[in-house]
Amino acid sequence: MNLICDTSDLKTFCKRAEQSSYITVDTEFIRETTYWPQLCLVQVGLADEAVAIDPLAKGIDLHPFFELLQNPNVIKVFHSGRQDVEIFYHLTGHIPAPIFDTQIAAMVCGFGESVGYDVLVQKYAKISIDKSSRYTHWAQRPLTEKQLSYALGDVTHLRTIYEKLYSKIITEDRLDWVQDELAILKDPRTYAIDPYDVWKKIKVRSPKPRMLALLRELAAWREILSQKRNVPRGRILRDEVMLELAAATPRSVQDLSRMRGLSSSFIEGPDSKIILELIEKGLSLPIEDCPQVKREGNAVPGASALLEMLKLLLKIKAEKYHVAPKLIATSADLEVIARSVDPQVPALQGWRREVFGNSALALKAGEIALGIKNNRISLIKLD
Repeated sequence: MNLICDTSDLKTFCKRAEQSSYITVDTEFIRETTYWPQLCLVQVGLADEAVAIDPLAKGIDLHPFFELLQNPNVIKVFHSGRQDVEIFYHLTGHIPAPIFDTQIAAMVCGFGESVGYDVLVQKYAKISIDKSSRYTHWAQRPLTEKQLSYALGDVTHLRTIYEKLYSKIITEDRLDWVQDELAILKDPRTYAIDPYDVWKKIKVRSPKPRMLALLRELAAWREILSQKRNVPRGRILRDEVMLELAAATPRSVQDLSRMRGLSSSFIEGPDSKIILELIEKGLSLPIEDCPQVKREGNAVPGASALLEMLKLLLKIKAEKYHVAPKLIATSADLEVIARSVDPQVPALQGWRREVFGNSALALKAGEIALGIKNNRISLIKLD
């Protein structure tokens, strides 16, 4: 099994890889006990070979590989590569370029949303993957032959998948569709975490501006501390505890001691003082500076019914063009189109507007309707 454990061998391999038009790339990592993922293995495939690079090997310098990731003449092919790209971005400060993602390409080719690698291997390579090594501990050394065989399979079969999907995309003239989606992976903002936005991912049953302000302060503090200590967020403070703090607004250590989910060591430690200071900060904010609860406002009359028709229209268009519905329009896009007087969403731009957006606006304006024709749901133009 070809496992690269020193810088000299890595340089030699990267020199060969520079001659390829593309390489396939995958990673194995763990993050159960850390905030940042720990890179444990990098797999790279060329046309006639595949290697695994051990980033945990003593003395190895990954710089030659990082340079390869930036080589403009070599396409870096991933499958569902967001986490892989994020790892390399945080390690180097640069996003691999140029890149291609076969999961995105598969969506364009009608495989549905978030199609798995094993499904594409079965379709194009005509084999089944042994998944028994998927959840092994990749930081342990030495790696077994079975682990390496599994890991290398992730880039070996990816070559076939990439070539077949790329050929289909070129034939159907949909490369622009793929590039639009790849733009998200290429954007550094995709991987940037604003601590003061993290609270938005926490589900709140009965949101009120003041409570949301407190939650925002607590979540930002937890995010910054988790990054600094390199521990999972829940090790600092669990979501449900933050929600309880934001709702109960304890003002003293004694108040904190009455709450569930806070250990005595936490309450007696320095973090409890910071929690109380953050609560005071949130309580003192002017109400206009607190996050506001979203209201529907002046929605288009009949918006709820229109939303259901837009969902059906999206399904019709997705089936017609053999493309995953999510790639054309998200649920949020449909909501905005249905409820906003002047919707501004990706579904109304570029190729999406041609495929779906123009029909969506025509349906909203009453220029077309959904009806039955030849026993199929069809679009009917109205006079």
